[in-house]
Amino acid sequence: MIQIENLSKRYSDQYVAVDSINLQVPRGSFFGFLGSNGAGKTTTIKMMTGLLKPTEGSVRIGGYDIVKKPLEAKRLFAYIPDRPNLYEKLTAREFVQFMAGLYGVRDDVTPLMNELFERFDLSGSADKLIQSYSHGMKQKTAIIGALIHDPELIILDEPTVGLDPQGAKMLKDLLQERVQQGKTVFMCTHILELAERICDQIAILRKGHVIATGSVSDIMSEHGRNTLEEAFFDVLGG
Repeated sequence: MIQIENLSKRYSDQYVAVDSINLQVPRGSFFGFLGSNGAGKTTTIKMMTGLLKPTEGSVRIGGYDIVKKPLEAKRLFAYIPDRPNLYEKLTAREFVQFMAGLYGVRDDVTPLMNELFERFDLSGSADKLIQSYSHGMKQKTAIIGALIHDPELIILDEPTVGLDPQGAKMLKDLLQERVQQGKTVFMCTHILELAERICDQIAILRKGHVIATGSVSDIMSEHGRNTLEEAFFDVLGG
């Protein structure tokens, strides 16, 4: 589903944010993208989603090059950043309908929209202006808007930021359901326990380089550790 080849982002000779990384993310997988602050995770995601142009290399989403065929690639995925920017003068319902229009959804989105509002406990607030929402409610609204076109790929950058435990569990369950339906999830997270529990494959990034990739169990076994957290710090220290 995602093919990243020799992807780099240089801002100067002295600062290389992402340095020639290669990744293959198969369709139907739950992929975790891990690393410390400043490792290059968000820069990589911005290049994957077409928000930032690579210095070198390429990203293909469902076979489409994100630079050469951006519209075709972007129709396939949803991107949920850690702090989404929403149109706060709209109600949540108006925003989700607006997002459906952007994605060119021609079918009636009301059933799916109502299901997602109910699931994220926003039914009673769906017709209120987003500007009145808490950060967690805004995050939930962004998630609903991103999922309204039933994307093949969901890309998330620290998705549980601002969510309460119940909201975080709802999101986790929803993402796992999507993977069971054959969708693909690419998730950047600092919560190693979450990655250990739900990810099929992971990659660990350090200073712009992928230094480990594979299944959670394989990486834990390779380092003789019982938890991903222990293996993670072994990898970073290696």
